[in-house]
Amino acid sequence: MGPDATDIATSGKRADRFAPLSVQYMSVGDGHEIYVETVGRADGIPAVYLHGGPGSGCQPDHRRLFDPQRFHAVLFDQRGAGRSRAKGSREANTLPHLIADMEAIRESLGFERWLVVGGSWGATLALAYAQAYPQCVSGIVLRATFLGTREELEGAFLDRLPCLYPGLYDDFLSLLPPEERARSLEAYWQRILDNDPALHGPASRAWHDTERILSEHKPAKTRLDLASVNDATRGLPSTPFMEAHYFQNGCFLKPGQLLENAGQLKGIPGTIVQGRYDLLCPPSTAHALLKVWPDATLRMVEAAGHSLYDPGVRDAVIEAIDGLSRA
Repeated sequence: MGPDATDIATSGKRADRFAPLSVQYMSVGDGHEIYVETVGRADGIPAVYLHGGPGSGCQPDHRRLFDPQRFHAVLFDQRGAGRSRAKGSREANTLPHLIADMEAIRESLGFERWLVVGGSWGATLALAYAQAYPQCVSGIVLRATFLGTREELEGAFLDRLPCLYPGLYDDFLSLLPPEERARSLEAYWQRILDNDPALHGPASRAWHDTERILSEHKPAKTRLDLASVNDATRGLPSTPFMEAHYFQNGCFLKPGQLLENAGQLKGIPGTIVQGRYDLLCPPSTAHALLKVWPDATLRMVEAAGHSLYDPGVRDAVIEAIDGLSRA
């Protein structure tokens, strides 16, 4: 789990300028304690980083998106994700719960408003939060915009996957019996959430590995290693379980909700960082959002896909954060 929270929070000397200012577990009810850390300077510009997934968690490198001489940034692991407890719990774990958790964090730190930064699923949460609490948002930086719709998931796994990686698509379908392949997304989510390891093990590994290939502009592999996918001794990835939970439930959004409610973003400046060849969250999604959010601008990163670490993407996010904070 890393260093003890008390040791970090009370340490008189930080090893590097990106080390946390504070670390805590915040009880938010329903049996959940969320991991929350702050970085930068206590009197800096308030900001919050929202990780993807859903279900992945924040990483130390995410701290480096924020200039520690200028920002007081908050990074937290969403319910059931990362270091939050109970790990993997999907009970009382919905989008409205995550929005309420963000408000609890903001209020506990005494921030009047904060800059909201998120990528992929983090972009979904950022938009949903900003539409619920626009008065609490000073600006928004999005990367790889995901609006939480079924159409986006079908576009990634049922259109672009077979078009660009037909062999991988065959591998993906091969994990399902023939009668389930016509509704492959539902079949995968049902298997991932099944209690039987013989079902959720291969399904979660195949989903994870397929999604990883789609997320990289130049993936090292373009086929599933079926032996590895079916290897019961291989550990289970955590993210597919939370993704299946959210995707089965339409991300706990009404169809088209984030575009329909974009009027709530009026007056909030935003920057959308978009990889030209993002197969999971393509430019068309960012374009649709820009049409209904005139206060946002687009930063297209050529020769990049979905990943924060594709060439140019991370730098563009850092520049967007810095730019909005100076606006």
